[in-house]
Amino acid sequence: MVTSTACELLQRRFATAVAASARAAAPGGRSQRSAVFSREQARQRALYPRIEKIEVSMRGPGLDGTMLVMNKGMSTPLSCARHLTEHHVSSSALALVDGEQWSLHQPLTQSCSLTLLTFKDKDPTLVNQAYWRSCAALLGQVLETAFKDDFAVELLSTPEVPVTSGAFCCDVVLDPQLDSWTPSEESLRSLTRGAQQLIHTDLAWEPLEVAPSVALEVFAHSRYKQEEVEQKAAQNPKGTVMLHRCGDHVLLSVGPLVARTGLCSQYEVTAVHSLQQGPGGLHRRAQGLSLPLQLQAHHTVWRKLRQRAEKLVEVPTLEEVAPPSAPDSSPPPASQ
Repeated sequence: MVTSTACELLQRRFATAVAASARAAAPGGRSQRSAVFSREQARQRALYPRIEKIEVSMRGPGLDGTMLVMNKGMSTPLSCARHLTEHHVSSSALALVDGEQWSLHQPLTQSCSLTLLTFKDKDPTLVNQAYWRSCAALLGQVLETAFKDDFAVELLSTPEVPVTSGAFCCDVVLDPQLDSWTPSEESLRSLTRGAQQLIHTDLAWEPLEVAPSVALEVFAHSRYKQEEVEQKAAQNPKGTVMLHRCGDHVLLSVGPLVARTGLCSQYEVTAVHSLQQGPGGLHRRAQGLSLPLQLQAHHTVWRKLRQRAEKLVEVPTLEEVAPPSAPDSSPPPASQ
């Protein structure tokens, strides 16, 4: 009993210290992250001091055989779409470059084949997953700025959940002063309004692949994010990590995001669940529901989808998804 109480007290003190550090960094944190992002973006663009041409072979309905001559390291899939029609510009959400998922804003570095993906393709699986990931990123951006500067907000790694889970998720640790806070319907509506403002602004999600050292500098304020950078770099054969920027908000992503916030249409924050007490404080899972601009749902259908999206989305832990370890074949220790 005494040990348990002592542990709780230590956790509380640690969480308070983390929150105080985060509050101190909060006012300039976003601008600092964005400045490092801009500096690295400019450095990478400077790697192509002279214009070199590449050939981009278009794929897709009505485009097979179309060849575009673009600028190496400067032109993006969106640049290619602008050489086609306004429909391709407005409806494209993601791209395939030589079969690899590619953001519409990511520069092309060699001659390649290019397929523009939309929400109305015969198989929209990749676009749907990128959309779900983007909606979660938008939710994290809203949460980071939703509270007064007096309260620290620490974004955790975003769970990668399928669209069939019924809701996208964003895990967060709020200031210990908010541990007793239970979000009301008005609180959820306020978060929803924050997301809708970003949607109406139609901001681009800018991608940037960087070395871990750059990402660690971007997230110098966050112990959680620095650990996530190291994990993602270790899992990537290239040893790099992918950042995205939306406005002045910079985030880590496990995969590509759709082109812009304006592709979101119906969007609602549906719940904020308390999970468990972690080293830095109480972990919470914010959840939401959204449909893209090209797809709409009747209000009765939306109401049913929303009810489902209110329920906690369970995310398997590493221990639950890891394969069982091999039995220990070493002999038991000799008895004393």
